[in-house]
Amino acid sequence: MADVIRPTDDESRALAQSLMQTARFAALGVLLEESQPLVARVAFGLDAQGGPVSLISDLAQHSQALRRHPVCSLLIGEPGAKGDALAHPRLSLMAEAAFVPRTDPAHAVLADAYLRQHPKAKLYLQFTDFSFVRFTVTAAHLNGGFGKAFRLAAADLLPGG
Repeated sequence: MADVIRPTDDESRALAQSLMQTARFAALGVLLEESQPLVARVAFGLDAQGGPVSLISDLAQHSQALRRHPVCSLLIGEPGAKGDALAHPRLSLMAEAAFVPRTDPAHAVLADAYLRQHPKAKLYLQFTDFSFVRFTVTAAHLNGGFGKAFRLAAADLLPGG
């Protein structure tokens, strides 16, 4: 059987970048201590360099799982109002999570960028149990719709990538 993965091109890069720029939430896949997978919906944003970030509570099970096992995945892209849900583009990001302490100077910079995308998150920033998480992408899979599958590198996802 022929490889069904298409060569990465400018169109697939642009679609992946667009999905990231417009996403406001994602499905986050983590590994629990019992080696069981867990998927949770989290807010999704981009830092000033175009890297994925989220703001999550330390009380959440997925937050605790990320602290133990930072390897994770994110799925972004929503089905349209009409048609087959599987015909709409979506992007899977394989990543490693890193929490940004409130004492880190990067926290304020992240907060500014994040609040431009999620203005209502200002409330959560007041709670001490909420932390920013940066996701360092290691690989990505783009499904651009039926029969349009691509493997992308982390650099393909950044503006100008």
